[in-house]
Amino acid sequence: MIEYLILISCIGFLAFLVPGRHRKYAAIIGWIFIVLTLFSELPVYFSENNFMYPLVAVLSVPFLVITIKYLLADDSRAVSLSRAAAVAFLIYAPFGFDQVPLFATLGNALIALVVGEIVWILGLLQFPVTLDAWNIIMHNNFRVEIILGCTGIQSIAILLGVAAAVPTTLRQKILAFLLITPTIYFLNLLRNVFVVMAYTDQWFPYYPEIAGNGEPGYESFFWAHNVIAELTALIILIFIAYGLFRLIPNLGKFADDVYQLYYGEIRNAFGRGK
Repeated sequence: MIEYLILISCIGFLAFLVPGRHRKYAAIIGWIFIVLTLFSELPVYFSENNFMYPLVAVLSVPFLVITIKYLLADDSRAVSLSRAAAVAFLIYAPFGFDQVPLFATLGNALIALVVGEIVWILGLLQFPVTLDAWNIIMHNNFRVEIILGCTGIQSIAILLGVAAAVPTTLRQKILAFLLITPTIYFLNLLRNVFVVMAYTDQWFPYYPEIAGNGEPGYESFFWAHNVIAELTALIILIFIAYGLFRLIPNLGKFADDVYQLYYGEIRNAFGRGK
C-alpha cells in the first residue's frame, strides 16, 4: 500500500515537470500523497519507538494546507518548492520503486554496495560480522537488515532537489552535487557502522520502559538508530544545507521566502498576523 502511495506522489510531481496548465494540480496530488505516505507509515515507526517521523507527519498537515492554498494561487514560492520535490523524486525513483523490475535491480544493487562497504569498514575496525542474508549483518546473534532507507539515497535526492529549487549555473550544479552526494554517502556509511556496532554489541541497554519494544536487546538499537543517529544526521544535514546556501546565494533567499510564507500563515491562523 505504501509503495503505491509513493508511486502516485511521484507521478504527480513528475507530471508537474511537464509544462502546461495542469502543473499546480499535479503538484497538489504529489504533496497530498506524500502526506498520506507519512501517515501510512506511522504503525511502523510506533513499533520502533521512533519519535521523529510521527512528529514530521503531524507537522505535514498544516504544511499541506498552506502549500495547496499557494499553489492554487500560482505563488512562485510554492511552485519552486514543488520543483524541488519533483527533482528529488526524479533522482529517487530509479532506486525506490521495486514494483518495476529494473528499478528493483538498481535499488538492490545500491543496498548490496552499501552492505559490502559497511562490512569492509567493520573489518578495518576489527569488528567481526557475518552475513545472515545478502542484506542482513549479524554479530553476537543480533541482526541488522540494511534496506534502501539505510543507503542515504533519500537524503541525497532531497538535498539535490533543494539545490534545484532556484536557477543555478553549471558550476554551481557540479559543486552542489559534489557537496551533497559524496558527503552524505560516506557519512551514512559511518552511521550504519555505528548502529551495527552499538546494537549487535549492546552498547546502550538503558531504560527499557522507554526504549524497549519487547524484543531482546532492542534498547541499544533504539538509542543508536532512533536517537543518536537520527539527531546526528539532522545536524549534518543542517550543515550541508548551510554550505548549499553559501554556494548558491539565491537558495538562501528562497529559503527565507519559504519560511516567511509558512510562518506568516501560521501566525495568521493563530490571530497574530501583522
